[in-house]
This record gives sequence, C-alpha cells and structure tokens, in this order.
Amino acid sequence: GEAVGHQQIKEGAEHFVNGGRSPLQARCVGLARLGCVVFHYDMLGCGDSIQFSSHRQGPHASLDGRELGSWGFDNFEATARLQGSFGLQTFNSICALDFLSSLAGVDPKRIGVTGASGGGTQTMMLMALDDRVTAAFPCVMVSTAMQGGCTCENGHYLRIGQGNIDIAAMAAPRPLGLTTADDWTKELESKGYPDLVALYRMLGVSDRLEAHFDNQFKHNYNAVARSHCYRFLDRHFDLRQAAPGDEADFDLLPPEAITVWDTTHPLPIGTTTGDDHQRQVCRVWTADADQEILPLLSPHDERTLARTRELLGGASAVMFGRTIPSATEVAFESSKPAAGVAVGLVIYKPHGERIPVVVLRPTAWNGGVVIWPHPQGKNGLFTKPTGGKPDRGAVGSSIGQPIASVRLLLDRGLTVVAADLCGQGESCVDGLPLVENPQACYPEPPESDADRWKLSPVYFYGYNDSLYSRRVHDLLTLVAFVRSDQEHPATSVSLVGQVGAGHWVAGALAAAQMWSTASPGRGGIDSAVIETGGFRFEKLPSVQHADFLPGAVKYGDLPGLLALAAPVRLFIDDPDPEVAKNLAACYRAAGCEHMLQVSKQGGVSNGPPESPPAWIDCVYVPSQRAQKKD
Repeated sequence: GEAVGHQQIKEGAEHFVNGGRSPLQARCVGLARLGCVVFHYDMLGCGDSIQFSSHRQGPHASLDGRELGSWGFDNFEATARLQGSFGLQTFNSICALDFLSSLAGVDPKRIGVTGASGGGTQTMMLMALDDRVTAAFPCVMVSTAMQGGCTCENGHYLRIGQGNIDIAAMAAPRPLGLTTADDWTKELESKGYPDLVALYRMLGVSDRLEAHFDNQFKHNYNAVARSHCYRFLDRHFDLRQAAPGDEADFDLLPPEAITVWDTTHPLPIGTTTGDDHQRQVCRVWTADADQEILPLLSPHDERTLARTRELLGGASAVMFGRTIPSATEVAFESSKPAAGVAVGLVIYKPHGERIPVVVLRPTAWNGGVVIWPHPQGKNGLFTKPTGGKPDRGAVGSSIGQPIASVRLLLDRGLTVVAADLCGQGESCVDGLPLVENPQACYPEPPESDADRWKLSPVYFYGYNDSLYSRRVHDLLTLVAFVRSDQEHPATSVSLVGQVGAGHWVAGALAAAQMWSTASPGRGGIDSAVIETGGFRFEKLPSVQHADFLPGAVKYGDLPGLLALAAPVRLFIDDPDPEVAKNLAACYRAAGCEHMLQVSKQGGVSNGPPESPPAWIDCVYVPSQRAQKKD
C-alpha cells in the first residue's frame, strides 16, 4: 500500500509512492518511456498464471503415480524424465521471446532481458540458452552463495560443478549488467565478479560488463536498481535518451485493468488447473519425448545412428558429466606391494576421488586388463577366507582366494582389477555401504504439507552427482589408470559386470562414447560383458535408490545407454528379446555387427574353469586378435 511506498521513499529506494507500491509496473513504464517494447509475464503460480496452484511445487502422494497421466512434478516418474518447474518456466521464457520477436517494430538485434530474484534466474537462463538475447540485466541473483531457492530456479544437473557465476558468464561477449543487495549477493564484488571481469577483459569487451553494489538495500528491484538498468540499455541499445536513468511518476493500474482473464478469455477452471493440469503437462511431455527418443534405440542406417548418438549421447554427457580421464588426471598409491598383487588407491586428482583396488597380475601377462565391478565391491571377486596361509595369487587370508572365473582370466594371461566403487567396502567413510542417495531438504525440513516443496529431489540432484553416476565415474577412472600405468600399461581393457553391476558397466560404455574417440585396441574400452538381470531404472522404488539416475527413463532407460555401446565388443545377457533386436540394429548401423554377442543363458558365471562362462571369448586378448588377423 501507500505506507510501503512512503517508507521506500524515506529509505532512498524509491522516488514515487506508486513505484514503491508496484516496482514491476514502474519498471515496465520506465522501459517504455525509453522507447522500448516491453513484455512482462507472470511466472508459474504468480499473478494470472493460476494453472499451477502455487509457485513452489513439491512431491505429493497424489502426484506420485507410475502410470502415464498419474504423476506430477518432483515425484519419481517426473524426476526420471527431467520434468519439473524449472523446465516449464524456462520454456515459458523462450515462448515469450518467440512472441516478442514476432511483433512488428521489434528490432531483433536489440532484445534485452531483465528480472530480479527468480526473474533474475530466468534472465540468466534465457541469456545462456538463446542467442536472440543481445543484452541481459539480472538483478540480485548472481552470486557464489545461494543459487536459487524456488523449485522453478533449480533443474536437475544444472549446478553440478558450476554455479550462477558460470551461468552468467555465458552472456559473454554480450552486454551484462548486475546488481546486488543486502542478501546472498552482497559479496559479489569480491566473490565471482572479479572472474567475470577477467572473462570480459580476456574477450576484449570490458565495456560490456557492469555491476552495481547497492548493499544498503534489502532484496529488491527498486528505483536505484531500475535506473542502472535504464542507463545500461540506453548505452548498449543506442536509445539516445537525455536522462535515461530518471524516472517520472505514473498512474498505477489496478489488478482488473491488467489481468488477462475476461469474458473472452475466461479464467481456467477444473482440469485445466491444479493437480490435473500438472498431470496433463507431464503426460504431453512424456508422449513428445517418447515419440522422438524411442525410435533412436533401433537405428537403421548411418544417419539414424548419428542422430542416436547426438541425442542420447548428448543426454549421457550431461547425466554423467565425465568421460575417460586423461593419464595426467589419475594416480596410483600402492600400499601392499607383493608378487602378482597390487593393493592400493587409484586417485582421480581433479576431485580427489580415491578408489580402493586389488590388482591381480598373471604369471605371463598378454597386455589385457579386465576391470570387474561387483555389487559387493572388491571382496565379491574372492571366496570367503577360511584362515591359514593364503595360496598363490591370494591377497591375504582376510580376503580369500580369487573366485573361479577370476582364476580363469589370470590363467589366460589377463590382469584383473577388483575395486570398491563409491559407497562400497573401504570407500565408505563410516564402514557402512551407501544404499541410497540423500534426500536434501531446502532450506530445512518442511513443517507442514504446504512446505513439501522443500523436499523436491531437485535440491539434491541439481547440485550433486547421483551415486550411480559416481560409480560410473570410478569405472572411467579405472580405465584411465590401467591404460596409463607406467609399469604395466594395458594394451586392451575389458569391463565385466554381473547382475547388480552390469548396469554400471552400461553407464560406463555410454559415458566413454567410444565411437567418438580412438578405435578399440588403441585406447579406452575394448570390450564389455554385461548381465543386466532385467535391471531397468523404471523399476526402482524411489528417487533415493542407489541406482537412480535422473533422466534415465526419458532417454530410453538401460536400453538407451546400451544403444551407445557400439563399436565396443559386447557380450550381453538380458531377458528382453527387444534389447537384442535393438542392439543388433545399432551394431549393424555402425558396421560392426560381428562385435555383438547376445545370450539369455545367464552367461556371467562363477563356475569352475572346466566350464568357462559363455562370455570368456568376448574378452579382448591382443595375441588372439593378432592371430586372427594373420
């Protein structure tokens, strides 16, 4: 009301009462007086945007169905398909830009975006995603502290290893203006802004970056901040106003004058609002995605295979965020050197990740290495110790003897690497294996049903890798380790995954993207053995499950990861015949159908050497392959 306006004037934040009563209207009027076409829209759950009942969505039992049309945002199915408020809000921003760009008289070379708080987040996102934006002025949002409190400001994977400074930097070399306040942005001048200054200086466009540190005010887009924006746009859009930063008073429009709902455009009711509308949005998104993605699981020629790799490979690159590290990024610290055995830690240096391993070396090595993850960690590749002095090849009585299949590999001249991946065995800080991903509560646990937005999975998966991804990362690190071992550099690398670990190997194949690197035998992964046991991300019970991967179901589930395996030599055991059919199509389109072997007979086995597992010949052995070529 007017009292707020007068108080704002007293504090020096506003010049006119109406500006204090409605900073949004004041901004629109001020920009129009500069000569700009102004388009202002309501964000989800705000103002006229009533299709969603609230601005902040959260997980609710009524929206946690598994059948199409029964789920809404922030629940299992939506998270497994990357459906959420942030995606819809950002889509709305792009649509707003589409509309604005279509208007006669709008100069496509002078399109600016500005907003504060959540609007500042959308300003950053639109600038980062759409090159049609030529200047951006996000207010009181860019910082190294709090990155966005609402669910509409947080997307899965969005801020893993990066933050709003990085996102804002995507504006460069286009003009970028920032403001701060007495909130989470108050330290921007010393934290984050110097990095942006260095970036714009490096690009030779220092004059296109500015920031205003008005920390005497609380969180705002007040007259002081608006005047900065007006001058910014006047300069970069060449508006040539005599006093662009000065505001004049205006007539405040009442709600009934600015609402979009009237007799011609009636207020949404019934199934077009609330939970029903949310379910419908997810239904439409799912149908659209399936129509585009499911055919990619079975490409029929080079062109469709290229599309599979572009879309599914691109999604994989985001979901895992890593491929096989370089030799300089890994190291090995041996703790128990012994003949034929190495026990120690493989280290991924950029993040300080440490993987406990046992490396078993054969008497006569042929250059091949088998990395064998196991649901029980490295202990899963050894029999239970019976006490007494260990026999040849044993690591120690506390671990036991290698299982029969491992002994068979050693007899064939292959080195075998057993590891405790993230959350297994010795990689556990407290000795307890990790069995689920944490549930992050932002900013604290909810006190009522209205606060359930604080439980949104996006507050964990938007900032942290899933446990599944971290185990895939470990496998990629192990590949780099055996390739770069100075004393025993591998000439071939195979991955073997039993039930409970086969889906980790599938993730490693997808993340490695061997089709875009050196051919097999010259680097990376040469062959893989996968027993899925029918694993599907869709079947997991919750978003906290240790094997949950946001987006995996949208991009084809486990078959979507397997579609990225070619040209790696692959032995796979899966109960679904459609998997074999689709994989055959992928390998045929890649021109390497002979590199695929499909079994449904439980090929991964720990049986005795006299009954070798069906996959044994899939493991790449350099001398064998050389003999075949000769």
